Amino acid sequence: MRRIDAIDANILRELQGDGRITNVELSKRVGISAPPCLRRVRALEEDGIIRGYRALLDEKALGYDLMAFAMVHLVSQAEADLAAFADRVERWPLVRSCWMLSGETDFLLLCVAPDLRTFQNFVLELTGAPNVRNVKTTITLRQTKDAAIVPMEGGAT
Repeated sequence: MRRIDAIDANILRELQGDGRITNVELSKRVGISAPPCLRRVRALEEDGIIRGYRALLDEKALGYDLMAFAMVHLVSQAEADLAAFADRVERWPLVRSCWMLSGETDFLLLCVAPDLRTFQNFVLELTGAPNVRNVKTTITLRQTKDAAIVPMEGGAT
């Protein structure tokens, strides 16, 4: 694992705040010149610490008014069955993110849908998927935090 020094931590903090910042502005904010700043960013990318850049979209502004969680319990937790379900999740566009869990629930899915009927139809498809024992859902009322960042407290790690 790559050692992150205070300058790298500052670069990561700035990029999480604004992924579209220019290298010149980034270098000014972290206190180094542009060429070594660019080298550091490229090294962080090559090491897989920076996985990519993307736009954060407002799902409600795009017509996805419903957000819900689906807790999925599978019949079998054999590795092949877990992998098959995870592969299937990739093909469901309403699933925004998915976690494999330990305990009673095997998978937790964060879903978006334009309306309740669309989500209900998705739940019917989900419950009918191979190896699914049961599905519990909960519709969100309000999101109180959506921090798409990794805490970069302190300096070097």
